[in-house]
Amino acid sequence: MQRTALHHTPTWWGPALTGLFYFLTAAGALSVSRFEGGLAFIWGANAFLMAQLMNSRMACWPRMILICGIASAVATALFGMGPLAAIPLSIINMAESLIVALICRRFAGRGSGAASLRLLVVFIIALGGVANIMCGLGAALVASHLTTVSFSGAWLQWYAGHVLGGLTCTPILTLLLQGEGRRWIRDTSAKTKVEALGWLILFALTTWWVFYRARYPLLFAPVLPLVIIAFRIGHLGSAASIVVLAFIGGAATMGGVGPISRLPGLPGEHIQFFQLYLAFTFLLSVPVSAELNGRRRLFQMLRESEERFRILAEHSGDVVFNLGVDGVIQYASPSVTDQIGINPASLIGRSALDLISPEDRAAVVVTHRRALAHGDDVHKVEFRSLGSGRYDGKWCEVVMRAILDDCGAPVGVVGTVRDISRHKALQEALQQVANRDALTGADSRRAFLQQLDEEIRAASRGARSCLLLIDIDHFKAINDRHGHAAGDEVLRAFVDRLRPGVRGNDRIGRLGGEEFAILLRNADIDRASRICERLRLMLATNPVEIGNGRVVTVTFSAGLVALEGAATGATMLEAADKALYRAKHSGRNCLRLAA
Repeated sequence: MQRTALHHTPTWWGPALTGLFYFLTAAGALSVSRFEGGLAFIWGANAFLMAQLMNSRMACWPRMILICGIASAVATALFGMGPLAAIPLSIINMAESLIVALICRRFAGRGSGAASLRLLVVFIIALGGVANIMCGLGAALVASHLTTVSFSGAWLQWYAGHVLGGLTCTPILTLLLQGEGRRWIRDTSAKTKVEALGWLILFALTTWWVFYRARYPLLFAPVLPLVIIAFRIGHLGSAASIVVLAFIGGAATMGGVGPISRLPGLPGEHIQFFQLYLAFTFLLSVPVSAELNGRRRLFQMLRESEERFRILAEHSGDVVFNLGVDGVIQYASPSVTDQIGINPASLIGRSALDLISPEDRAAVVVTHRRALAHGDDVHKVEFRSLGSGRYDGKWCEVVMRAILDDCGAPVGVVGTVRDISRHKALQEALQQVANRDALTGADSRRAFLQQLDEEIRAASRGARSCLLLIDIDHFKAINDRHGHAAGDEVLRAFVDRLRPGVRGNDRIGRLGGEEFAILLRNADIDRASRICERLRLMLATNPVEIGNGRVVTVTFSAGLVALEGAATGATMLEAADKALYRAKHSGRNCLRLAA
């Protein structure tokens, strides 16, 4: 059963037609199936009302229930147990339909596939487990007072007729009310229509032979073509087959022929057994057809998804790939030729690690394992490719996600590889800009402090290094007397004159203004002191030209501290700053050691 958009019936015409159909169905059932003078053994009128309620807006329900209640009362008065039973049974009939519709509307979701199966289960529970147990008691009470049928016999007649009639007819009527037949005729090809007609004719002939010609009770024989119809045509074909089975088998059973009529018992019991057979046959076909239709839609979606994937993979600049859980390449898109210069066909069956630089393989393996362990997440990692010529050493970014089987277990990963060499080059260029002081070319404050922290960690492992903190003497006076342009020239020249005096692994950083620092690696305090004195003499004996023939002599004051592995960068800077403060108060142009 499937519930889609609800019908709109703003006038009385829709409910009036529903009531007319209800009356004709009820009158026919009462005329042909009151075998024991009590309740009807066949009852499909409520099935049509339930289908209408479940596919209509709740605002339309009162009109439908009122008109169908009148139709039920008239049919009962004319063809059933008479006027005394008309109103009570009408109320009970309407209560049954309303209870089922309310329960289905409340607990069953809309849609198709799993949702339609859920609706079918809720409908069965509501019809057979709630509505008719309650309503059957009321109907049995009425029938046992007005006829010779016992209370238990009347309840069984009601329950069997209403439950079996509802199970058989309501889902079929729901499909028709939703326009499934019109949509099938409109959207189905002529070849498929001819095939469907052929299968239905075969099913009709099989059913006719079972009920009219077979010498043995071969009630199972129609099941095979029914399953084939469910597979080939879908739930609409199953519904049509049940209608064919109901007409042929019902006519035979009511006429006293066929395998069911040979069973012991009264005609009413034969009709009940046939309804039970019809209901079970329908309940067999509906879940099968729903599951098959769901799989058919799933396969269609998979084909469409695969086609989209193929188009994207074959025309994308990124490499699309599939890896097994062992990291072996199962698929690589054609763009892999542009990325690493290798034919994709030659990669199938190879380990993906063969294409990754050894320095980056561990990070890729960790990411691959993380993707398999966390199937719902997307994982990224950067690596350098391992190729030949211009393809070697290219920076790439891989984005991967696990592929899960029906049980949720990972069976591999799918992902993309993108060339990020230009991005990396730009990133490195920006990093270099961020790590350099724009005016002097020395390390920026941030970059220098990072180097200092690394060297302190090296000192904790036994390395011997020193931090030299420098401040240009009387720099403010240079700015005030000669201008800021001259001051900038002094700062540039200051760093240029320091560089020849330091070693290749030493770092010069500008901490701010005229304050600089030098990280003297692999140098104890004595050696660092000698380096500092050499630098101070180099500056003092080489005046700086500031333009227009003007020169200024530049000196500096300095504080020196040996790095300690247990200290922090801030502690070392504070110690060097205190030594620098003493140098300034000692007449400047000198070096002082940290206490």
